[in-house]
Amino acid sequence: MNDFFYRPADGVLADVIPFYEDGEFKLLYLKDWRDKENFGEGTPWFLLGTKDFVNYTEYGEVLPRGGQSEQDLYIYTGCILKVGELYHIFYTGNNFHYPAQGKLQQAVMHAISTDLLHWTKLPEDAFYAPADRYEQHDWRDPFVFWNEEAGEYWMLLAARLKEGPSRRRGCVALCASKDLSKWEVREPFWAPSLYTTHECPDLFRMGDWWYLVYSTFSDRTVTHYRMSKSLAGPWLAPENDTFDNRAFYAAKTWTDGERRYAFGWNPTREGEHDEGTWQWGGNLVVHELAQQADGSLTVRMPDPVRAAMSRRADAALHEAVGSWRIGGDTATVEAPDSFAAAAAVSLPSRCRLSVTVTFGADTRGCGVLLRTDETLDRGYMLRLEPGRQRLVFDRWPRKGDVPFEVGLERPVALTPGVACRLDVVIDGTVCEVYVDDTVAMSARLYDHREGGWGLFVSEGSASFEAVLLEP
Repeated sequence: MNDFFYRPADGVLADVIPFYEDGEFKLLYLKDWRDKENFGEGTPWFLLGTKDFVNYTEYGEVLPRGGQSEQDLYIYTGCILKVGELYHIFYTGNNFHYPAQGKLQQAVMHAISTDLLHWTKLPEDAFYAPADRYEQHDWRDPFVFWNEEAGEYWMLLAARLKEGPSRRRGCVALCASKDLSKWEVREPFWAPSLYTTHECPDLFRMGDWWYLVYSTFSDRTVTHYRMSKSLAGPWLAPENDTFDNRAFYAAKTWTDGERRYAFGWNPTREGEHDEGTWQWGGNLVVHELAQQADGSLTVRMPDPVRAAMSRRADAALHEAVGSWRIGGDTATVEAPDSFAAAAAVSLPSRCRLSVTVTFGADTRGCGVLLRTDETLDRGYMLRLEPGRQRLVFDRWPRKGDVPFEVGLERPVALTPGVACRLDVVIDGTVCEVYVDDTVAMSARLYDHREGGWGLFVSEGSASFEAVLLEP
């Protein structure tokens, strides 16, 4: 069976370290069993392979964690590169027990391999944050690349400066090396005084632009990017500086030589409940990145995922609230001062909804209902809000007076009379939404596992073309 959002059967997938070779993406990932009693403490790296982001080969554990008395009890994020016939991994060795013993919690560590499956750790290459400038327990997520202009390897790190407001000390540290063994710590690569930490830094060039990717958890938990014509900066924020929302984190990118993809994870929620706390780790989510004329990046569904859900299913929409004109795949309604909905009784647990909507002037809201009951009193809502130029994820019932799931909303360009297409991919509790092949929105669907789907307008008018597709 296809697996659109991979997750190991006995645990969760966290940060992904991507690589591409021989027609296959090799995805090293942090695995957490969430079961210390049976699996012990710490996180190793596992290896996952895919050629299409739909079918996956699990190669198993390749970089084992150390013991409680070793630096790399938790093997956190890093990078992979190939030099000649030798593969190099640089990774974070993290041990939460060390600070109480007077030892440093995090170190950058090195391992080598000739086949990606068997790795030799080089503990003599480990190094730590310099005490004169950086906080000692934040020195992680190395990203290494060959800087052709400088004629040396550069390493970017998630680090924190010792001075400044505590929630603004995060920076991207810079180290340099000629041999991938000894590293010189340089002035910070980027220290904007914006965040607590810049996790999982990633860097790539596309055309005339360099892109710096990083993830934050201080002002909001999300993956950002900045762009510059030079490695020296300035690192500029585009109008929309994120790839997704709260439910997509720690994204790192790689290319197959033609297209570039962002590999992140959709987190689980505690207790598998819609109001549960977001957790570390979950299911793999892959977005394709596309460069626009102004250099900014947009996000779209990978073509193989779209193609894997192409078998048309019966939409069977019927009038639920208001007066609709329904025929085949189309539905139209005018509800200038009310709510109107057309609904279908069944939504498969694994499917894709392709919905194109054209709304009239002064329309306050319109969109798609998911896993709703017959009364429309329960379920999820993907609501386009033209007045606020955004897409929000909503659910009912919900507590409090917040009118949508804060952290899951996304900016979207919405114009009356101009068609907007939503592609909604659902696989179990994972939901991924793509708008006009430019914007992505991730979510989880826990409390409502079954139900129908529908279309709606709130105070306005709209015409829809909706197609339900299955694998």
